[in-house]
Amino acid sequence: MFHTTQNSGRTLLRAMIGVLALTALLIPAQSAAANKPTGQSVIELPGATSAEGIAAGRGNTFFAGDLTLGDIYRGDVRRGTAQLFIDVPDGRAAVGMTVDVRNNLLFVAGGATGQAYVYDTSTGATVATYQLTAEASFINDVALTREGAWFTNSARGELYLVPVSRSGELGRVETLTLTGPAVDTASAFNLNGIAASANCKTLIVAHSGIGALYTVDPENGSSEVIAGVNVPAVDGIVVQGNRLWAVQNQLNQISRVALKSDLSSGEVRGVITSPEFETPTTAALFGDTLAVVNAKFFTPGATDFEVVLVPART
Repeated sequence: MFHTTQNSGRTLLRAMIGVLALTALLIPAQSAAANKPTGQSVIELPGATSAEGIAAGRGNTFFAGDLTLGDIYRGDVRRGTAQLFIDVPDGRAAVGMTVDVRNNLLFVAGGATGQAYVYDTSTGATVATYQLTAEASFINDVALTREGAWFTNSARGELYLVPVSRSGELGRVETLTLTGPAVDTASAFNLNGIAASANCKTLIVAHSGIGALYTVDPENGSSEVIAGVNVPAVDGIVVQGNRLWAVQNQLNQISRVALKSDLSSGEVRGVITSPEFETPTTAALFGDTLAVVNAKFFTPGATDFEVVLVPART
């Protein structure tokens, strides 16, 4: 566990986003909203220069990140407000994130820096910085299990575990090398969103390039495809029981998936859209509402970034 500042990280981050923009030319996307979102369904992130990740905290609280600056915003879905919470040091980024409510910890994926950050959700203090890998990487998303926080790498077929004890003590990083179909790294972006099953014995990962979902055994790294689910341009995922929501960034939509109890297969039961979506990337669930981040990767000159609230059912 250590802190490093990599000047090349932000350059690589911009390059990866550029590749994503070029990839969009190959996938037919819905038109982005022409006007600035208005109404109670939109929560602005004041001062944000970019956006990507979101996580549900205690009660109605959410946390969202400024992708390129790494700053963290805190908001309230019921009040419809948000404000800057953590002004982070230079050299960090904020991609996917998750909250350990019991221990007041926020885990944030660091993108092209190869890092992961842990913040105190009460004070905003940095608890720890991890260098997950020294190889070329894009640390994209994170999910919480009983063992700790699991991070995906869009450039490599491996996951990283930051152990967390019941009392909130953090351990050393463990690398899990994957086997099976989830290992494919032929695309510009590969493994992306991640979530845990209800019993935390299985991880579910999304593969952006293939448009597929896989299960991963956290004990040995073996992976299997979740049959029957085709989700092109999949980014972040949300799982609750046998329900899964797959955010499809370039398609400006979220697919609602019903999973079999053994997670061997699933079926898309509906598609959630909104005129306010402008390249949604990740989502957090609050009861029957999804809070969705607009990344606006394909909105030239975007200066305002926001969270969009939509019904979780179609």
